[in-house]
Amino acid sequence: MRRRDFVAAVSVTAVAWPLAVSAQRKIGPWQLGFLSPRTASDANFIGDFRLGMQELGYTEGKDFVIEARYANGEYRRLASLAQELVQLNVDVIVTFASPAIRAAQQATATIPIVMAGTGDPLASGLVPSLGHPGGNTTGLSLLSPDISTKHLQFLMMLVPKLSRVAVVLNPGSSTRPSVLAAVENAGRNTGIAILPLDAGTPQDIERAFVMMTQEHASAFVVMPDGFLVGQGPQIAELASRYLLPSIAEYREYVQRGGLMSYGPSFANSYRRAATYVDKILKGAKPGDLPIEQPTKFEMFINLKTAKAIGVRIPDTLLSLVSVAKRSD
Repeated sequence: MRRRDFVAAVSVTAVAWPLAVSAQRKIGPWQLGFLSPRTASDANFIGDFRLGMQELGYTEGKDFVIEARYANGEYRRLASLAQELVQLNVDVIVTFASPAIRAAQQATATIPIVMAGTGDPLASGLVPSLGHPGGNTTGLSLLSPDISTKHLQFLMMLVPKLSRVAVVLNPGSSTRPSVLAAVENAGRNTGIAILPLDAGTPQDIERAFVMMTQEHASAFVVMPDGFLVGQGPQIAELASRYLLPSIAEYREYVQRGGLMSYGPSFANSYRRAATYVDKILKGAKPGDLPIEQPTKFEMFINLKTAKAIGVRIPDTLLSLVSVAKRSD
């Protein structure tokens, strides 16, 4: 999608980046494993991680090399790919999303694992505590306590007298219970009825939209989940077909034709992951490093999609946008 087809607003909080210093040296560059459940073209955030390392004074090739492994959406491959990185004896494994993080944990209890992002590491059982995760895993959570309330508030700005909102969930996700609980709590606070719809296959997604119509949902929220991220084009196409406003946490949904997204900045999370790697290479134990929660959020709105489904973006919502590029 062309840049002018969506608008983006980024709210940034001050981030104190460590000064670039030389890490404890070993013979040869550090080997950093990168385990992705997605494709090489889709997982472009590795570039943000590289940028974070560069900002900390590291030079790729000289100070570190990256061994990247991609599951291409086939989650069953994650276990063998994680084992490959362990056999290479990498110094740190950087990964994201619960299935990939769990595969890395099952492959090694000694190599440090840095989470570049996952929905809820506590609910997923990845760590016992955010303040003191213990073991060999630390990193960043993408779960913001009030994000579901924000999603409903933004949908209320778009849909007059909004009374029922569907939420599309992956029943196989370990974070489904906590995500649904957060949305339902937000619904109670805003007086909106929540209609949960489980969708673990493309066929389930089709049926979910039929159910939205039958149950008179006026809009829907997409759960942050690897499978649903991958099905973004299908969900966006169905939303346009059924003329339903929608919102997700990830900007890729908007880039693939969805109406709106609001959530943590994935790019910022990958850059922040580099600070964890830096500390670990300097001798810190991952289990002693507290897990960060989001501090930077971004909004994207697809104006072309808004026009196609007949939704007018109100000025109150556009006023939150710092850069506006209207579609033709």
